[in-house]
Amino acid sequence: MEKKGQVWIETVIYTLIAFVMIGLVLSYAYPKIQEAQDQAIIQQSVDMLKTIDSTILTIGAAGSQRYLELAIKKGDLKIDGENNKLIFEIETQSVYSEPGKDINDGNVVILTEEKSGYNLVTLTIDYSETYNLQFGGADILKKISKASNAYKLTILNDGEDETEKIILDFSLG
Repeated sequence: MEKKGQVWIETVIYTLIAFVMIGLVLSYAYPKIQEAQDQAIIQQSVDMLKTIDSTILTIGAAGSQRYLELAIKKGDLKIDGENNKLIFEIETQSVYSEPGKDINDGNVVILTEEKSGYNLVTLTIDYSETYNLQFGGADILKKISKASNAYKLTILNDGEDETEKIILDFSLG
């Protein structure tokens, strides 16, 4: 009878040891996995901004429009009509670039800022010299947040304004 009790006690102890070891491995591995996922999301976001940029550069004459599908898994895309900028921001534990320094990747300016407990990575394309960005016909700041489905973004060349900048009107469909 004593041997049966000893077997059960050993089984419980070995199971607890296995759970502790799995917990230790996960406590180390999970942050690294999360950091790698964030790095991939940031790189996809850089590629998304480059796709929008190349679409804008090839939009053509007044009245032309282009459609894009945007998948935002994490972070926020901002269409800043007031300052004529496209901005993507993401909060992450990962350090994507040297904190406090602007890094250029084509037309995309990447800035990592250290905040308390996380890093804010900001990707920006500035169109203030050549285009007048609008959302729904107005110079507003439109924030597009993460979603499970892709957004359908429409970009319309709406002619030139009084300063001879091309008006690009964004909308979601």
